Amino acid sequence: MNKDSDLPFTKKQIEEIIEKYPTPFHIYDERGIRENARKLYKAFSWCKGFKEYFAVKACPNPYLMEILKEEGCGTDCSSLPELMLSEKVGITGENIMFTSNDTPAGECKKAKELGAIINLDDITHIPFLEKYAGIPDLICFRYNPGPLRQTKAGNVIGNPESAKYGLTRPQLFEAYKIMRQKGVKRFGIHTMIASNELDADAFVETARMLFELAVEISREAGIEFEFVNLGGGIGIPYKPEQKEVDLNFVSEGVRREYEEKIVKNGLVPLKIFMENGRMMTGPFGYLISRAIHEKHIYKEYIGLDACMANLMRPALYGAYHHITVLGKENMPLTNKYDVVGSLCENNDKFAIDRMLPKIGMGDIVAIHNAGGHGYAMGFNYNGKLRSAELLLRQSGKVKLIRRAETPLDYFATFNFSGSKYKF
Repeated sequence: MNKDSDLPFTKKQIEEIIEKYPTPFHIYDERGIRENARKLYKAFSWCKGFKEYFAVKACPNPYLMEILKEEGCGTDCSSLPELMLSEKVGITGENIMFTSNDTPAGECKKAKELGAIINLDDITHIPFLEKYAGIPDLICFRYNPGPLRQTKAGNVIGNPESAKYGLTRPQLFEAYKIMRQKGVKRFGIHTMIASNELDADAFVETARMLFELAVEISREAGIEFEFVNLGGGIGIPYKPEQKEVDLNFVSEGVRREYEEKIVKNGLVPLKIFMENGRMMTGPFGYLISRAIHEKHIYKEYIGLDACMANLMRPALYGAYHHITVLGKENMPLTNKYDVVGSLCENNDKFAIDRMLPKIGMGDIVAIHNAGGHGYAMGFNYNGKLRSAELLLRQSGKVKLIRRAETPLDYFATFNFSGSKYKF
């Protein structure tokens, strides 16, 4: 959703919402999320047991997780609160993929208690897991191909060789042998190489790599794999000129590799899993804000009532997020602005030198593609308070799914016991 015409709401609808829920806020399109999940499952319908494990870190809200659960998704978790959120939503057992790194003992224990699929990030985690949680019936390892795979510039994870995640190829073979000796009989294999990747061929190449590896490990370690987790990383077209990844193209490419590597080597049935986050909710979330200040110095600035505490990506990565000025979708782009927030940091900018219609004070803007790594990356630096999250139901009604923070929330964790400070 990166064009002015893509919006699932009108200016009038947003104005009515603002009467009850002041800006800034995040709003998510339920219909878009559901249709997108169905599109993914339809593309991989040829593979019995295919499952998407929604990466909770992208948008950790139980209402959205519930929607995706109803569409057949599990959750990919990497922390105790994410595990607890899944449990609250009714997602337990092998509907959870616990993929973490540098993991505290208590989180391993909770994952095992829930019956989650534990995906270990390092060979040294085997004795750690055994000591603090016990060896589970089903185990998975994350593979890091290192110099065997290169990624494009702009990939948040970076090239595999410099990334902190996963086991090397020799470690992987050893790890599965160790687990077999410990009595484990159920196995999976996983990798996650790219983030926000728009090259469909990259995902087919990842499948080829993992399928070939599964064949080799099966033979050498004497084990059978139940699933291959291709990871996530399917990107979304943030810029208007970009195109979304063709899921059918990816699926057909994966299917060819599956038949060539898995079927011909007698490794069927082998399930295919994915763990997309951004792709599932990203295009269907918007940050709604008002223009409250303008500034005319060496550049032209528009100040919003939102800041990078509400959407960090532009400041953190220099990421592009399309901006629509509601009610001015068809007006010419006559003004060059830096669109900024109020944080005491000069990189608190949603857009730099962006051509937009002339913006007046009070105008409402919708910042696109904020449904993944948007609210989730919020923070309280500078005493900024995180905004509300709203859900635009398929019926057209709006539900508050997370209230806005208040100053009392900000002060809640201070210890005022015996102190003169009272709020």
